[in-house]
Amino acid sequence: MRRALLPVILLCSIPSLVNADEPSKKFKPPTYEILRASSPITLDGKLDEPAWIAAPSMGPFHFTWYKSGKQEQTVSKMLWDDNYLYVAHICQDSHITARHKQHDGPIAQDDCFEVMFAPDPDKPNVYFNVEWNVIGGYVDNHRPNGPKQPRAPKWDAQGVKIAGTYVGTLNKDDDKDRHWIVEAAIPFENFKNYMPHTPPQTGSSWNLNLNRHGGDTDMQYSQWSPADTEKPSFHTPHRFGRVTFSQRKSPFKE
Repeated sequence: MRRALLPVILLCSIPSLVNADEPSKKFKPPTYEILRASSPITLDGKLDEPAWIAAPSMGPFHFTWYKSGKQEQTVSKMLWDDNYLYVAHICQDSHITARHKQHDGPIAQDDCFEVMFAPDPDKPNVYFNVEWNVIGGYVDNHRPNGPKQPRAPKWDAQGVKIAGTYVGTLNKDDDKDRHWIVEAAIPFENFKNYMPHTPPQTGSSWNLNLNRHGGDTDMQYSQWSPADTEKPSFHTPHRFGRVTFSQRKSPFKE
């Protein structure tokens, strides 16, 4: 069993979100201010830097296509600097599945987390996705012409960094696990031809969503911004939320 050093403030915030109400029928996309990291981020899956502790949570995930089973919540945060978008999350999970480490492998078979984003809100159908598991396997791709057209034949992000920790045992579903944590760094340089400014300027916005699914037991689909399809589909850029890059720093300094 591996144990992550988990800030108490993050761990305690999960139970309050578990029974969060689903959104009303009138859709209001969620918003989030991404604070700048005031000091370097060490990617180790621990989230013990002051910048992570001070950064606000993005709010509860919605179980868009819920049918049955335990709804296991997610706490997610973001930061940025001139080089990277940082994504961090804590996933409640009683049965953690993670087998695939290879790039562009079958990551969706594992418990996985995904960020989808359109780096130019004036072109909402030009979007990217990066999806990973707790052991560092990830998939990345690009939709240059929206969700109804084929994805790019070949697109690989360069310099993506992923680090994870977990409390429990992997791929052993006859016991109970607690959670898994990942922090990821995605270089802005990958999107310089698709975003108005590289790095983002103060007040720059992206359309973005966070998704979670997979695993062998009690697979649940959950999202930061809920989709509107009858069957599970994360490719709904018209339902993405909005994140804004701020010059305010985390933690705040005078």
